[in-house]
Amino acid sequence: MRVLVMTKYPQPGKVKTRLARTLGPERACRLHEAFLLDLRDRLRQARLPVTWAVWPPDADVGTLLPGETIVPQEGADLGERMDRAATRVANGSRETVVVLGTDVPHVPLAWVRRAAGEIEWGRDVVLGPARDGGYYLVAYRPPCPALFADVPWGSAGVLATTVARCGAAGLGLGLLPQLFDVDVGADLESLRGWCRTRPGMLPRTRLLLEESTG
Repeated sequence: MRVLVMTKYPQPGKVKTRLARTLGPERACRLHEAFLLDLRDRLRQARLPVTWAVWPPDADVGTLLPGETIVPQEGADLGERMDRAATRVANGSRETVVVLGTDVPHVPLAWVRRAAGEIEWGRDVVLGPARDGGYYLVAYRPPCPALFADVPWGSAGVLATTVARCGAAGLGLGLLPQLFDVDVGADLESLRGWCRTRPGMLPRTRLLLEESTG
């Protein structure tokens, strides 16, 4: 099993653009970077094998991710970029790849392991449903371009479309518990509540959230 984290280089106005409508581009960028670093630290502490897929492809993230395995994101849309990066990580093997984004720095790592386990036990695809109608995690053995083709990325129909794709392709599907991801201002209060009950989990993120309410 390998975890693949899809992320963007932190640049104001280029990341968390919907969140920037609430926080402004500079603060939204700082929060994105906090998500990235807090998730990096959690994955390191758990000793999970991780590859980071970065956008834009030529971004220099060495100072943010020293010692980490990094690949560029390549493709016409998010789905193509995910499948290409996962296929590169698998490198011709039948290794399970669990794909996450940095908009869920709070994802329970037990669920990441559970997703990989379900693939090992015979599922073809495992999805983590997001509260907004998308998904926060997908686990599978790449390549599987049909899983990602013609999906309305960024819409509330991502999960339903992907579930339908699995059914049409005869893929055995497993679902994790629902979780919120952090894309818009309304998600911030959910994240604040999460941080209050788990004070040591996301230290950088919690600090910035406290600043934004100060």
